[in-house]
Amino acid sequence: MVLHMKFATFEDKKRTFPGVIKDDLVIKLGSLLSLRDLNLSDSNDLLAFISRSDETTTRLLKEELSSISASAISAMVKSGDAMKLSRVKLKAPLPRPPAVFCLGFNYRSHAPELKRSVPEVPVTFMKPSAAVVGPDEDVVLPKVASRVDYEVELTIVMGKGGRNIPKQGAYRSIFGYTVLNDITARDIQQRDFSLARPWLRSKGFDTFAPLGPFIVTQDEIGDPMDLELKLVVNGQVKQQSRTKEMIFDIPSIVEYISSFTKLEPGSVIATGTPEKIGQLHDGDIIEASVEKIGILRNRAVLER
Repeated sequence: MVLHMKFATFEDKKRTFPGVIKDDLVIKLGSLLSLRDLNLSDSNDLLAFISRSDETTTRLLKEELSSISASAISAMVKSGDAMKLSRVKLKAPLPRPPAVFCLGFNYRSHAPELKRSVPEVPVTFMKPSAAVVGPDEDVVLPKVASRVDYEVELTIVMGKGGRNIPKQGAYRSIFGYTVLNDITARDIQQRDFSLARPWLRSKGFDTFAPLGPFIVTQDEIGDPMDLELKLVVNGQVKQQSRTKEMIFDIPSIVEYISSFTKLEPGSVIATGTPEKIGQLHDGDIIEASVEKIGILRNRAVLER
């Protein structure tokens, strides 16, 4: 059996825990012998694990999960260290990442639909970490915006990170990948374009960075430059593309951003969205997915 290393942050009895997925269970990381030296018993999300782990740690964890007996699993379920994934509430895997970097116009077909030229260097901006929400949480459409759009994006989760990371070392600096829906107040962004203003307001409203549902490790993804992205609203496919359509690949993105700032462990980088962005309305159910990672589901609601 191939064990795919998927990590989650989940809520149980009003407490949150970092966990790893095994079959239909989520297991608390703090209960696993291979992670005992990381002192994760008091952690309430995946940041401490990402910051303290390395390739050896994840290898030992995979070995433990692959060899764990049915009786040991039963004991963990009985003690509350493991539980059915269907019975817990998934949270954003990193509820407050150290930084949320994003790329604009990084798909060949997206820049033209916004009447922007294809960039010669990565177009980067940031979202506030406070904008992050998790699976099944509401995306609030603010009263001051007349149009709010969805944007599905493959998102890098930095591992050891660093400064001035060369392309050839980029993948070694990454822990894994997740999904981010880059919610955007499009009318505000277009006004800011015309006034040569930054994008922070149009991209940074509370709830404008849904993140999750899982983080999948770099080694499990394989080639991240050929994954399918899809966004579905109320059951209808709105966006569908592959990461090979990116203008700047993942090593180039990591090299560029780390050239001017240190990428800390747990920082996330949303790598851009493909064409066919569109407007959200009150009550819409949005499902953003990336192949091998999972579906990030949220509901859009008007600000009351």
